[in-house]
Amino acid sequence: MSEQTEQTQSGVVIVGAGMAGVQTAVALREQGFRGPVTLLGAEPHQPYDRPPLSKAVLLGKAEDSAFDVDFEGLDVELRLGVEVTGLRAADRELDTEAGPVPYEVLVLATGAQPLTLPGSEGVPGVHLLRTLDDAARLRPVLAAAPETVVVGAGWIGAEFATAAREAGCAVTVVEAADRVLAGALPAEVAAPMTRWYEEAGAVLLTGAKVASVEPGRVLLADGRELAAGAVVVGIGARPATRWLEGSGIELGPEGAVTADAYLRTSLPGVYAVGDCASFPSARYGTRLLVHHWDNALQGPRVVAANILMGAPAQVYDPVPYFWSEQFGRFVQYAGHHAGADELLWRGDPAEAAWSVCWLRAGALVAVLAVGRPRDLAQGRKLIETGAPVDPAKIADSAAPLKSALVG
Repeated sequence: MSEQTEQTQSGVVIVGAGMAGVQTAVALREQGFRGPVTLLGAEPHQPYDRPPLSKAVLLGKAEDSAFDVDFEGLDVELRLGVEVTGLRAADRELDTEAGPVPYEVLVLATGAQPLTLPGSEGVPGVHLLRTLDDAARLRPVLAAAPETVVVGAGWIGAEFATAAREAGCAVTVVEAADRVLAGALPAEVAAPMTRWYEEAGAVLLTGAKVASVEPGRVLLADGRELAAGAVVVGIGARPATRWLEGSGIELGPEGAVTADAYLRTSLPGVYAVGDCASFPSARYGTRLLVHHWDNALQGPRVVAANILMGAPAQVYDPVPYFWSEQFGRFVQYAGHHAGADELLWRGDPAEAAWSVCWLRAGALVAVLAVGRPRDLAQGRKLIETGAPVDPAKIADSAAPLKSALVG
């Protein structure tokens, strides 16, 4: 057994008790790690899954979304309500409000925190939705069906608007960009999604910047005033890494921990996984920062394997995947379309189900599927192979995507 492995067996500390942190602890045990594992969570609640917050929990269809994990049975020390405030690499210690926590191997899994709307902090009636407590505060508000303003027409904004409409609220969505999903999809792909808002009975205002938020109303930069019994902000998220500044951990311009291909950080014995970390993708020739559930599920298995090996063994280079349920539609996306040189439609975007495929140098690199889960599943496998495909078959919505494989 190597010296590094012996050190590893004396203890792993995981900071963050969301999906990435919990799955790292589970993966360590599943892969045979027998040393101490400590999981630190800043919230007082049992670790829980976040996607249901904007759906079942928010609408009162579920009280919580706790993970079905037996931490005691796994011999994982779960410490809740412990916020980590600093990292002292020379001492291999974390600073917390409850005192220092030593580590031999450290896994950073702190996730991301939602961006706040400037000037809205402390204004009554303004809500973010990231935590179980956020959902608990917002649920009775939506149940009262107030006029609701959703700020942001990205993925999360659309999910907020969907939930608010389902709760019976009158909804206005305000987007500073000139279209929905401006930072996520090309204009021609996002365009069909614009009418989903109107079909759902939500008012969509694009090119509309918020000037200020006051109790009961939102003022736009063009002088318009919107009545707002509730304001829900969904304008993106930032890696929750400010506590690492000055620690020696390299952070990227967006605040993400700059992990390598093995999810190691710039400090020895420290790994990073999930929403808080970017990683280099050889598949796409760029560094990726993926704020989605599947990344927080897949990455921990690689981290656990590399901790156990005592030396880097597994490269993390997934095909990114996420889904969004909005306005009665199930939207899925796999891959990374930046750098693609061809865009092909499958089906009519005016219909209920359709897909878009992106090719680069004759190979499929990304697929967006609306109500076509088979396209997503088969497309994801084609992306993983990196093999050439037949564009004519890709564009034939009646042909299975898998039939487009050349050779």
